Amino acid sequence: MEEKTAISFANVAAAYDNADEVLSDVSFNISAGSFYFLSGASGAGKTTLLRLIYQLHKPARGQIKLFGKNTGDMTRDDIARLRHKMAIVFQEYSLLSHLTVFDNVALPLRVRGISESKIQKLVAKVLEWVGLGKYADANPKSLSGGQQQRVSVARAIIVQPSILLADEPTGNLDDENASRLMELFIQMNKMFGTTIILATHSKKLMDTYKFPVIHVENHKVGFQGTAAARTTADAAAKKTWKGPKPQNYFTELSKQFDDIGNA
Repeated sequence: MEEKTAISFANVAAAYDNADEVLSDVSFNISAGSFYFLSGASGAGKTTLLRLIYQLHKPARGQIKLFGKNTGDMTRDDIARLRHKMAIVFQEYSLLSHLTVFDNVALPLRVRGISESKIQKLVAKVLEWVGLGKYADANPKSLSGGQQQRVSVARAIIVQPSILLADEPTGNLDDENASRLMELFIQMNKMFGTTIILATHSKKLMDTYKFPVIHVENHKVGFQGTAAARTTADAAAKKTWKGPKPQNYFTELSKQFDDIGNA
């Protein structure tokens, strides 16, 4: 049904500056609550696909629907409101160097007008979970690439988005921290129903978690695996997880998000 489709592409093409098309005649539907890996060679168009979904790039032709609504008919204000239901983790982090780590993560909540008392609690918990609690007052430039990536992830997940797009979020992380972030994404998907598309080059990551794959090649998009792989992926996540138990964290955080929604 339409209301259960989070992302829909119909004959979408994308190009930059009148050059050859990066993506051509792309059509697919992503159900709400799905988890997909996004794979393909460098330059194949993975980042372009994410930018199209997040409305940072307009299609050369075709139709994109998000939550059942045609983005081609939307005003700038409509797009801004739509983005409040989404979050994106960029490969280049996109952190603000004049703000502390805490303030970078708090920014999307402040934009939404959340009270400062709730922001203090939520940011502290999210930074603790991604292993950066002691860096709250640090400048992002003083952190390693992997730490900056975790700040970027924290900033994205704190708004409990309906759609989360992640461009190589584990690319600069060791196996333990990559596993930690994957478990966080999986718990978001399971507990909040977040639709997640995670771009990666890591065959190891895809082999371990076995979610279905959106593969970009030769300007086209294809699908590998099915949503039935979810059971196997969940089992793999439990087997490989070495970090703190996420369930209590997400239960508590979920309650605080509920409080925010009722504020």
